[in-house]
This record gives sequence, structure tokens and C-alpha cells, in this order.
Amino acid sequence: MSKNPEPSPNTNAGLANAPAHVKLAVDLIMLLEQQQIADSDILAALAIVTADYQKKLRVGGNSTSHIPAPAS
Repeated sequence: MSKNPEPSPNTNAGLANAPAHVKLAVDLIMLLEQQQIADSDILAALAIVTADYQKKLRVGGNSTSHIPAPAS
């Protein structure tokens, strides 16, 4: 029995209609699983990423870069 079976066509169809954040989460999970990184390291890295994006939201920065938005 395969540990990671291929998704069924129904799963793919559901994912195609999923919101962008769900698609991103699935992609990130697959990427992290392929790297065979320790779960504790993944969670620590995700905590850093979460804190970084929360800070960007608070200061009004561009979510695609580390450069804050210009003050108006």
C-alpha cells in the first residue's frame, strides 16, 4: 500500500475550485513533505513566516516583498 497515493480526479476537481489560500496550503504541504524536513523544523519555520507576514500587514507593507509601502 502506497503511503502517498495519487489524488483522485474528484480531489483534483475540488482543489481546482478551492480558494487560493487552500491551493497554496496544499502546495506548501507537498513541497515540505518532499524535502523530508523534521516536523519541528517545519513548524518553527512556519512560525517565522507567519510572524513576518503579520508584521507586514500591521505596517502596511507589500505582501510580496520585504519593502514597506511608501508613506502617504
